[in-house]
Amino acid sequence: MPSTSPEEIEDAQKAVLFARLESIDKAPHCLSSPIAVAASKTVQTLRIVLVSPLFDLENAHYRSAAIGTKRWDAVQSTLTYVYVQAMKVAQEMGRILMDVDVLLKGEHESLPSDITADAEIIYRSDDDHSCSPVVHHPATCRMVWLPLGEDPAADSPVPALLTYDLDSSPPLLFPVVASGGTFDHLHAGHKILLSMAAWIAKNKLIVGITDDSLLKNKAHKEVMQSLSERIAITRQFLELFKSSLEYDIVAITDVAGPTGWDPNVQALVVSKETLNGAAAIKDIREKKGLLPLKTFVIDVISHTEASLDAEDAETLRKTKMSSTFIREWIVRQGKLV
Repeated sequence: MPSTSPEEIEDAQKAVLFARLESIDKAPHCLSSPIAVAASKTVQTLRIVLVSPLFDLENAHYRSAAIGTKRWDAVQSTLTYVYVQAMKVAQEMGRILMDVDVLLKGEHESLPSDITADAEIIYRSDDDHSCSPVVHHPATCRMVWLPLGEDPAADSPVPALLTYDLDSSPPLLFPVVASGGTFDHLHAGHKILLSMAAWIAKNKLIVGITDDSLLKNKAHKEVMQSLSERIAITRQFLELFKSSLEYDIVAITDVAGPTGWDPNVQALVVSKETLNGAAAIKDIREKKGLLPLKTFVIDVISHTEASLDAEDAETLRKTKMSSTFIREWIVRQGKLV
């Protein structure tokens, strides 16, 4: 399949980009070019599917590399890098509401048909123009190959594949993981949080979504999505990301939700901003005689930085891609959605 110049590609409402990853030990700079092209030519929905043997959960390669919790930082950094590349382009083009999903799939994994449903263009960026798994697409869908960009670190030695004692703590996967938030106008920051929670879950992910009754004082509440919308959109994304899990997505009216009483939860995934909430949950569980949760923290992102290390919570709220930012933009544009 010959490569296509960006000038020859017409804009599409919905598109999918498949790209292969051999390693997550460094940022995939070679993907920045195809991601930028795909994002610039997509108006409404772009799904970026990263394919790798590392993501085959039942694969011996996966077990020896101990991807799960042991590679928490590497997986999170990969997701963040890819989201930032796409969202930078979307912001530059004024497409603040463009929906970007980044999915991690094994090369032998069966792909849900929903991933490519309604796609007008499917982009491929693998070196040999072939990419497992097999991609099913609508008959009217156009296939476009985008060459990989240059990797400034290509000549650097690749770190040796890391191996771990699988009997050590913490476990690679936790049977039941929990996370929570408002999840209004689901954006890249939300999706990284949810993706990482699903990534370390083996059987079930509990997601607490803030009830409408607690959001009366939110800025620009008139353009906030309803609880039912937020639950439905969150579920749709998670089922695309990891369809093998059971998802319990519930409304919460306090900081803890199910984590305050459910003895089966073992791990909690939070953002840096909500560490106070994690501390409150710890106190609640301790008072009830429940075991403490293993807490994992997500870095907050902005459009232009793949990771923010600022300690000031107010600064983080202002610089990240936030629901408040999106609602303010909607109001300025007069676009009630």
